[in-house]
Amino acid sequence: MHCVRTVTDHLYWVGANDHRLHLFENIHPIPRGVSYNAYLLLDEKSVLFDTVDWSACRQLLENIAYLLDGKPLDYLVINHMEPDHGASIEEILLRYPQVKIISTEKAFLLMRQFGFHVDGHECIEVKEGDTYTFGAHTVTFVAAPMVHWPEAMVTFDVTNGALFSADAFGSFIALDGKLFADEVNFDRDWIDEARRYLTNIVGKYGPHIQLLLKKAGGILDQIKFICPLHGPVWRKDFLYFIDKYDKWSRYEPEVKGVMLAYASMYGNTEAAAQALAAKLCERGVTDVALYDVSNTHVSYLISEAFKYSHIVLASVTYNLGIYPVMHNLLMDMKALNLQNRTFALIENGSWACKSGDLMQKFIDEELKNMTVLNERLTLASSLHESKAAELDALADAIVESMK
Repeated sequence: MHCVRTVTDHLYWVGANDHRLHLFENIHPIPRGVSYNAYLLLDEKSVLFDTVDWSACRQLLENIAYLLDGKPLDYLVINHMEPDHGASIEEILLRYPQVKIISTEKAFLLMRQFGFHVDGHECIEVKEGDTYTFGAHTVTFVAAPMVHWPEAMVTFDVTNGALFSADAFGSFIALDGKLFADEVNFDRDWIDEARRYLTNIVGKYGPHIQLLLKKAGGILDQIKFICPLHGPVWRKDFLYFIDKYDKWSRYEPEVKGVMLAYASMYGNTEAAAQALAAKLCERGVTDVALYDVSNTHVSYLISEAFKYSHIVLASVTYNLGIYPVMHNLLMDMKALNLQNRTFALIENGSWACKSGDLMQKFIDEELKNMTVLNERLTLASSLHESKAAELDALADAIVESMK
């Protein structure tokens, strides 16, 4: 049975939703699912923009067959070759042997690497600025390398204003019948998952996102729809989401607040983190989010690190080092290029307290444009009343740095 939605005249969503997959890219939890978006244009020539993950191929084929109603598929445009979008290419080629493929040089290289038999079809290689006409609709192609693979491009339909944005402007969460961002309460229900998607999947490539945003800015007055490969289609309030992408890709905090991540073996470091959170709230800083790094997936921690202006790391010393899950968080911060944050540190150790110095060294030497406050709370096994002044001083320093 088909399941399609109309984007605008002659353009249809023919993708699918996935609630069976537990880990996106086999690493990031997606408890609310994910959508795989593909789009079909019915002009004088029919055009499929991207495919879907192999697990959703049957739904894609049923949707296409319903809309084509016995007619051939003339063109397949591939904006991004990652398998969650490109895995069904081979099946499309088998079902529609006359289809012509439009993509970039690097994408065709990757298609062959994945074993797709593209050379039995007409392959049309395009680069930035090229155009193609399918009847009433003319599209132009814009290079988007490293957003987030090197072969990526976006396609803009100058006729109807649809921007097929590949992995840009995407989000976790299955659509489940909805299609447009204005059909959901995006700021309440979706923004956290959109941030988690962007920061963990594409966060490393902020400068490349900035370049794409500049290109999009040049045609912003012409864009009527933003059609990503995951998440809802945007048809209004573009600047709301573009502003988020601009902040995230410039590594600018989204909000002025405190993320407090603690690594605690027996609850003593956690107690210190809770005490600091209370002190901050007493001082009027109530946008405070606490996370146990041992039972919070790192993708959520990275998303929150991109959100907040201030980060407190509270870690026990373990084998004379940083507690492993806290060290993993720092490594992911480095890998995803987090910058421009203010850090405060809480360290704990029963006989050799090393974690604070080691976290400071990592932040200073491995991360970019970070500030570490001089005040530090040092614990010997647990938080005692003798540390009250030190705790107050740390809270005061955080509040002062936020002014």
